[in-house]
Amino acid sequence: MHRLQELSAAGEFEEAEARARALAAAPRVWGGDPLIVSWLARSSAATAAIRHGRGAETLPELETLITEVERTVEGGPDLRAMLLGLRSNRVAVLVQQDRCTEAEAEAKDILRAITRLAHLTEVRDTELAALINLAAALNGQGRYEEAEAIARGNLTRADELTADDLRHILARSLNGQGQYEEALAEVRRLAPVGRADSGTVDLAKAQALHGLGNRGEAEATARRALTACEQLLHPAHPRTQEARTLLAFVTAEDPAPE
Repeated sequence: MHRLQELSAAGEFEEAEARARALAAAPRVWGGDPLIVSWLARSSAATAAIRHGRGAETLPELETLITEVERTVEGGPDLRAMLLGLRSNRVAVLVQQDRCTEAEAEAKDILRAITRLAHLTEVRDTELAALINLAAALNGQGRYEEAEAIARGNLTRADELTADDLRHILARSLNGQGQYEEALAEVRRLAPVGRADSGTVDLAKAQALHGLGNRGEAEATARRALTACEQLLHPAHPRTQEARTLLAFVTAEDPAPE
């Protein structure tokens, strides 16, 4: 399982998913609860597929897995925490599908459940993931001030990778509010992106540059974002379409007069 997490973190989504599915299908010959191992492996496979950009394809499988785990949540706090992680993945897919009202409701329900579980097991990472998904859902509804508040309010307690996710959210919320200089400042604080985040920095940067009137640089940056998405993400990834839409918007305008 640790190796699967390493592969996914390194952006090797196809290999991580393939290995996870092989593990889920393999017979258990020693140690561990076969059902728990299968659930963990299938969860890892779904996570890799979602990060690759195949969330819509993976959603029915994820729903089935959630239902299976829900039937045994009385098994203890660790199972309940795993269930919340699965549900958080579902929220991420709903955001990808622009079903942001549903995503907001689910994320808030996860956060309520976390408060009932916090004294029994470690839930910090699950809570931060739910907050990031909630902020993304709020951005998707144009509720940028609320998303900004969540991002700013949790930066100080996040590790480096989670802080970058929050800054992505923050940059998007600032662009949505027309605070383009601040958005650019947040973009510059971001670490080099991994494969899962391909195009995110350049998308935020292009939006800010366009808002500031730097059309040429915005176009070049949007093109760079689209190239990264097309080369490194699955063709179905919604970020690829987002990059195409932004580039079309930037290039459709008449050039500024000399």
